[in-house]
Amino acid sequence: MASIWKTKGVIPYAAALFLNAFTDLGHKILLQNTVFKIYDDQTQIIYTAILNAFILLPFILLFTPSGYISHRFSKVRVMRYGAFAAILITSLITLCYYQGWFWSSFMLTLLLAVQAALYSPAKYGYIKELAGEKGISILNAIVQSFTTVAILSGIILYTILFENSLSLPYAHEADILRQIAPLGWLLVGGSVIEFLLTLRIVDSKIGVHTKFKIKKYLTGRYFGKNWRLIRRKKEIFESILFLSLFWSISQVILAAFGAYAKSTLGIHNTIVVQGLMALAALGIILGSFITTRLSRHYLHKGLIVAGALKMSVMLLILPLTHNLPLIGFAFFGFGVGGAMLIVSLNALIQANTPTVHLPFVLAGNNWVQNIFMVTALALTTLFAYLGLDTIMILYAMILVSMLLSVWVMIRYNDYFIWFLFERLLALRYNIIPLQTHHIPREGAVLLLGNHISWIDWILVQVGVQRRIRYLMERSIYEKPLIRPLMEIGKVIPISPNGAKDAFKNAKARLNNNEIVGLFPEGSISNDGTIGKIYPGYQVIASKVEGVIVPFYIDGIYGSLFSRSKTRHVPSKSWFRRYVRIIYGEPLAMESDPQTVYNAITALKEQNGAQ
Repeated sequence: MASIWKTKGVIPYAAALFLNAFTDLGHKILLQNTVFKIYDDQTQIIYTAILNAFILLPFILLFTPSGYISHRFSKVRVMRYGAFAAILITSLITLCYYQGWFWSSFMLTLLLAVQAALYSPAKYGYIKELAGEKGISILNAIVQSFTTVAILSGIILYTILFENSLSLPYAHEADILRQIAPLGWLLVGGSVIEFLLTLRIVDSKIGVHTKFKIKKYLTGRYFGKNWRLIRRKKEIFESILFLSLFWSISQVILAAFGAYAKSTLGIHNTIVVQGLMALAALGIILGSFITTRLSRHYLHKGLIVAGALKMSVMLLILPLTHNLPLIGFAFFGFGVGGAMLIVSLNALIQANTPTVHLPFVLAGNNWVQNIFMVTALALTTLFAYLGLDTIMILYAMILVSMLLSVWVMIRYNDYFIWFLFERLLALRYNIIPLQTHHIPREGAVLLLGNHISWIDWILVQVGVQRRIRYLMERSIYEKPLIRPLMEIGKVIPISPNGAKDAFKNAKARLNNNEIVGLFPEGSISNDGTIGKIYPGYQVIASKVEGVIVPFYIDGIYGSLFSRSKTRHVPSKSWFRRYVRIIYGEPLAMESDPQTVYNAITALKEQNGAQ
């Protein structure tokens, strides 16, 4: 992560995004706290939901123009004009505070959201331009962390300043606004500094000279084109839906929790209420760093499932306790799980979208998410109007979160199983994949290497984004507790009597441009040396277009999972065992056993392996 900070423009870019979120949130918090002070129960939920919906509506209505603007003009220029517009809008908001015009300032939330909607595709689309393909996950985590820190600090700072500004009695919204009016200058100051920071961001001047035709916009032709773009790849569209469900859950919880805290928990201080919810933002910060750490080799989709499950468990705690520390823990855990989900999904969308289409896909992402969120808030408003208890609203969100968990589990179950295996091994082993660039990103690949332990099949997968389909001894495959997991991982069982069918299956996988893993020694080494390479793999590789990638596993011999007669850890490692998986340059599919043996041996010798 340290190297990304050396990239020119990253620091002012991250700081500008911090202030953008900090300022937008500040106005919302001030109005939301005003609503909390004046109104109770269902009325409070309704006004809070409407306020949040005002922030979201422009992202829906300006879906197509925002994508076009980010595509037509350089993203840095869009950010600069957006920051300048924020100065004007926050100045008007400050005037409303001083005059006590609550509903005018309420409506200006919509104008501030228009600015954010036009700004958003540019600020997120710029990530790929600035970081490149390899840095997308890292910069996404940084952006998510900075945005979350802005949310966290904004919630805390503006709420504390709000409470401390109320030195006189109040009966109406106007009384509160006049007392907190000086805080408007904090909004203006943040917008000014944000604008100055955008002047320091490196302008790539990337833009496409196309004309925006209002007729196509009004008749929906632009919308149809953008909709087809986000539907083009199933995984991208599903990622957008997953994100939409997460943010919908978050919006409803934020809209309902204030009323729940006031009526059920008996809390009347906005610092306590906002502080509890702010712990979710703190969790997002930690979760973003966890996600970056666990995705250091590649974008690990197992994190999506892990994050969704964690969210569901944490939400389940909320309605079951009145203990404030436990509620705070639940919000914090929800944030950690949410970050694992959203950082991974955002990076996945950006990594799998061509640069030329990225602004439109990101705008479409915003559009779908906001449709979901506005719908969720509208339903919350309706249920509150009909008198539905806040605790029932919380249980409804728990149900939605569980459905999301099931959906992502079905979609990424194999990644999640591998994720669990890897996390269990990480408790004892530091697994270091080397030279993974030798594995092609697409096409048929046959992985051949040494066999040292019972867990080699897990070790070889670490650091390889594409899923490896292994051949496994059928007697092990058929064990009751093992078979369900192996079926998820699409493992190919093999036995002396069924080798022909197993080889046919493996060849079909290669012809389908998958990766097949095989340990051609046939059994685990008893002494740690590389044994004879049997020619059985040639039956699989015959007449297949692709490559063989040799690998060497170093450092696992002597472990509990090896056949070493003595258990030992290298002295320099003390308790923790360092394991390296070294991948070599691709070989032709026609390579004979001696060539494969020489390649594996060379990896051992060239890298000073055991």
